[in-house]
Amino acid sequence: MTEEERSHHRFRLGNREIELGRRTLIMGILNVTPDSFSDGGEHLDPEEAVDHALRMAEEGADLIDVGGESTRPGSAGVDLEEEKRRVLPVVSRLRDRCPIPVSVDTSKAELAEEALRAGAAMVNDVTGLTGDPKMVEVVRDHGAALCIMHMLGSPRTMQKNPRYEDVVCEVKQFLHAQADLAVKGGVPEDRIFIDPGIGFGKTLADNLKLMARCRELGAGRYPVLVGPSRKSFIGALLELPVEERLEGTLGAVVAAVAGGAHAVRVHDVKEAYRTLRVADSILLATTMDGDIEAV
Repeated sequence: MTEEERSHHRFRLGNREIELGRRTLIMGILNVTPDSFSDGGEHLDPEEAVDHALRMAEEGADLIDVGGESTRPGSAGVDLEEEKRRVLPVVSRLRDRCPIPVSVDTSKAELAEEALRAGAAMVNDVTGLTGDPKMVEVVRDHGAALCIMHMLGSPRTMQKNPRYEDVVCEVKQFLHAQADLAVKGGVPEDRIFIDPGIGFGKTLADNLKLMARCRELGAGRYPVLVGPSRKSFIGALLELPVEERLEGTLGAVVAAVAGGAHAVRVHDVKEAYRTLRVADSILLATTMDGDIEAV
């Protein structure tokens, strides 16, 4: 793997500047929902949710992504007040207790704004800025980072016969257009991630192509985050239920990083951290002469 295959970026998250391209950034998933496909109902109590976030930080997460609305295939969503009730108590508690930044997984600008005021440093928008026209303004005004994801349709409809002429080209065009929209709206380019939306309106073949070709998606301009954790494409490949998809997730993580991804979004932080310390060191060794230390 050459440096051109995983571009290097300086990414600003809150008051931190993170070097991307040498070591893979790990986003730990914290779903405070009763119905998420993998961990729904496990972290509904705010104190238990905070404890889980702190465990992920100890295990090697670089940031925590808090979500209060399930976006699993077929889900109908929740109203704004319910999403606030789930998310804001957790984000506010993490402000003073969590040593790493917090992201809020939402497509609602009002919730994003309240979460940023409560201490979040990033917004992860699964609608890719199509869900709420005020999202760019909120992110800009709070100096927040932004993750823009691709989704075909909505969670309710996205897996009903998704079709593309060229999935990599089409997803890339959408993500760059939306990222450019955010930049024109005042969000600095060095605060933006793009995410191809694994499992969000994609066939098995689509998911595999996107993860293999992350370098093309970023095109050297935007860093790429992927979220393969425990998803149905792994179940389809291995014929395993969601609770037995750890090894498949780790395989997908390594393959995506080898394909150029800069960050991964996972449930199993400890295992991903250990896997990526080895994978990143091997990939880095191909671009350096002499001895190197583990990253």
